[in-house]
Amino acid sequence: MKTLPKEKELIPHIATHPGVLIADELEIRNDMNQKDLAHLLDVKPSFLNEIIKGKRPITAETAILLAKSLDIPAEFWLKLQTQYDLDCAKIKEKNINKVKNIEIWNIIKTYVPVNAFRKLGYLTNSIEEDIKIIYIIFNVKDINEFIDQFATRKFSFYRKSEKLTTNEKNLFSWSALAEYESSILSVKKFKTDYQLELIEELNNCFYLNKDILNSIKTILANYGIKLVILNKLEQTPVDGYSFWSKENPTIVLSMRYNRIDHCAFTLFHELGHVFLHLINNKDYKFLDIDDKEKTIYEKEADTFATNHLIPVHIWKEFKTTTPIINDQAIRTLADKYHIHPAIILGRVCYESKNYKIKTNILKTIE
Repeated sequence: MKTLPKEKELIPHIATHPGVLIADELEIRNDMNQKDLAHLLDVKPSFLNEIIKGKRPITAETAILLAKSLDIPAEFWLKLQTQYDLDCAKIKEKNINKVKNIEIWNIIKTYVPVNAFRKLGYLTNSIEEDIKIIYIIFNVKDINEFIDQFATRKFSFYRKSEKLTTNEKNLFSWSALAEYESSILSVKKFKTDYQLELIEELNNCFYLNKDILNSIKTILANYGIKLVILNKLEQTPVDGYSFWSKENPTIVLSMRYNRIDHCAFTLFHELGHVFLHLINNKDYKFLDIDDKEKTIYEKEADTFATNHLIPVHIWKEFKTTTPIINDQAIRTLADKYHIHPAIILGRVCYESKNYKIKTNILKTIE
């Protein structure tokens, strides 16, 4: 049964004191003014004026006297006074919450690139709602837990080198967004024993180069692996991310470069983490960034990607039987084994450390 969301409580900007209604009542009466009413109430005119100005409350005794003098029930005046008191309390609480939310939001801004989140469509124009959204994305209950999570991610995800400058705030936020996007995806049960079949389908997908991103997402989903495509944020040289989400492994690609060889290698690198590491320990998380020192896990994932994109025996045969490696030789190998030529070219460039090889081979993803 679907439950409807609760209506948001309406809180007035200004509380209306019942003294205002006394003033309105006197204004429309020709037979009574403020001085006359004070006389009937047996109070000083200044006392009544303070009620009208909202400086004094209407007590039960005053309400009874007003009922006798104006022929308006005492319950009416007491109800107005009670509503005024409630509204004042709610406005005070609202203002306190506003100040608190501003303080919380200022803390959040030191950890999260909120402008980038807003451009991506995650945030609104309400601080209160945006705080709730941030808590949902980062899977925390309060600001203290949020701060603790930053510290945890900062030291557990990667070890930095001196090569590149990484914005830790943006990396922290990108990884949280990736995990959030994964949490709302649903795929089939993970097929741990169908690695070779999955690899074959993915290689064929890259070979055909038709709607690659949607195609590999569908293929992975059929094998129980979630795929998230999430553009990187500024100063986050991240290529991929793999982790366990609920009952399924997840691969995240930033598509930092729109190249077939880069996309294929990053995807297969993360698949290496899935089949070599994550199935044995679901608590692991592997963040693939340029300025990360290579651990044994990363080296194993690199080897997995290298050998499954172009099997060892095929590459060995190609290197030993091809004295001159050019576009024609690459295309011949590509057509023989259904490997996209850009993937072969990427391997050639990597091993020769020459990325300026002249070629007519299409590298971009279609």
